[in-house]
Formats: sequence, structure tokens, C-alpha cells
Amino acid sequence: MIRVVCALFALLLALPAAAQSYPTRPVRLIVPYQAGQGTDVAARYFGERLSKALNQQFVVDNRPGAGGNIGTEAVAHAAPDGYTLLMGTNATQTMNEFLYTSTGYDAAKDFAPVVLVGMLPMVVAANPSVAPGTIPELIAAAKAEPDKINVALPSTSARVVFEFFKEKSGAPLFGVPYKGSGTAMTEVMGGQVQLIVDTATALRGHVQSGKLKAIAITTLKSGELMPGVKSVAEQGIQGFEMTPWTALYAPRGTPKEIIDKLNTEIMKVLAEPESRQKLLSLGFEPAGGTPDQLAAFEKTEREKWGALIKAAGLKGD
Repeated sequence: MIRVVCALFALLLALPAAAQSYPTRPVRLIVPYQAGQGTDVAARYFGERLSKALNQQFVVDNRPGAGGNIGTEAVAHAAPDGYTLLMGTNATQTMNEFLYTSTGYDAAKDFAPVVLVGMLPMVVAANPSVAPGTIPELIAAAKAEPDKINVALPSTSARVVFEFFKEKSGAPLFGVPYKGSGTAMTEVMGGQVQLIVDTATALRGHVQSGKLKAIAITTLKSGELMPGVKSVAEQGIQGFEMTPWTALYAPRGTPKEIIDKLNTEIMKVLAEPESRQKLLSLGFEPAGGTPDQLAAFEKTEREKWGALIKAAGLKGD
């Protein structure tokens, strides 16, 4: 019994010391999507900054598949020692449990929130030849010709935003699901489909080049990310806000000292003016906050996205 008590006491003393010296070896930062996608871009930026700040490599490990479930499940079952982290999203943490029969993890119980990294606003954009240029004009055109205006939907988040917009506006638009942004964007720019709902990250370059025109952004108010583009809410659909996001997580049970250390370093990056400009250039609205604030935000988001998914009867591919 004395040996057991001594061993436990030694372990308790060792935990703060281990957290203080963390990290002592490379850290895997799992991204549950393909390389080049918005979450991957953010992960690589923050991985690079953490590597410099903490003098250890933060290596991005892409584990795409099943709407993000494969990579997210890998983190859920990893050792809670701070050496396997997740760059999660609103999809992996709040939506997939409503879309899939089984995800392989419990988003509400299997993770320790670290910090909300950034918001990825979505944009309603159109082929330049499409007549409507504002939300009121789009609604009027859709009501004049029900289900004649097609909207490309290259992600689950886009599908949910689309269903929410139809519900709030009463516009009878026709959604066309796609597997990804590439094909969807090509067909909208080619005129086969009139409109698209996609992230600002994916659309900004095409809007700036004149190949697409932005009609509205899905944040509550317009901002720095798409200057001059009014939000859906500002164009008459009061209270409309559906903004995807990215956040850093660790497996549940990771020592608080490690969580706090990661949060502190990310917050330092977010506070830098040059980092803010860099993230905006990548299509992100910088966020931040404490682990507890992320947990509360996630709970609210789960209720919001879950209700919309259930109402629309959406299922994961």
C-alpha cells in the first residue's frame, strides 16, 4: 500500500513538470480534410507558429474522409498527452452527429476545447450574367420562377446555409449538391449553374477577378473579409447568421496545463496585427477566447446546426 501511495504521489508531482516542459517531442496536428482546404490552410499557419514558439515541430497530418469523421475519431481515441491535436470544425464538432448514423466519437465528451481559431464566413455568389445582384432581387426572381434558379452546394455547411436561407426568405431556389468546390465553381463560372454558396476562402479570388459576383455574406454584419459585400441580414433577412468555424482541440483528459499553454500561444498569434492580416488574406475572421468560452460556443452551435439539419432532413454522404 505504501508503494502504491508513493507511486501515485510521484505521478501527481510529475504531471505539472511534464506540462511545464511540454512539448519535448513533435506534435501531430490532425486535419480531418484534404490538403489545401480552408481548415488545412489554417492548421499549417498555426502549426508553423507553434513550432517556432515552443521549439518543437507541430506536424500537420491530413486524415480526410467521411465528412471529417475519420481524422476526428483518430484524435478522440489518442493518448491525452498533448501530442495529438485536432483542428476541428463546426462540421466535426456540432453537425456530423446529426448527419451520420455513427461518427466513431462523441463530439461533446471526447475532446478538450483549446481555442476558437477563426470564423470562415460563407458567401452567396453568382455568375456575372445572372440578373439579381442583391438578396431582395434574388428572392423576387426566385418567386417569379420557382425552382428555376439553381444553387451549387459544395459542402454540408453550404447545404445547411442554403436550407436556412430558404426557410427564412421563402425563396423557392433549387439546390445542386457537389462533392467539392472545384467542379461546383467551374460550372457556376461556365453558366451551367447560376449561383453558389461557398466559403469566402474559396470564392474571394474569383470575385476579385470578376469571374463571379458576390451577392451576400453569411455573417451577421459585413466586415473586413469581403469589403463592400453586405450580409444577408443587412439585406432584409433579420437575424440571419450561419458561419462555419475552425477550432483547436485535444483529447479529453489532456492536462489543463497543456491546454492553457496551447491557448496562450495561439492567443499571442491572434493578437498580432500581421497575423490578423494574414488570416484575413486566407479567408478567416480571426477569433480567440478561453477553452471555457469555446465549450459554451460549441454547445450553442450544436443546438443551432442540429435543429436545422433535423428540420431539413439532411444526411451525410
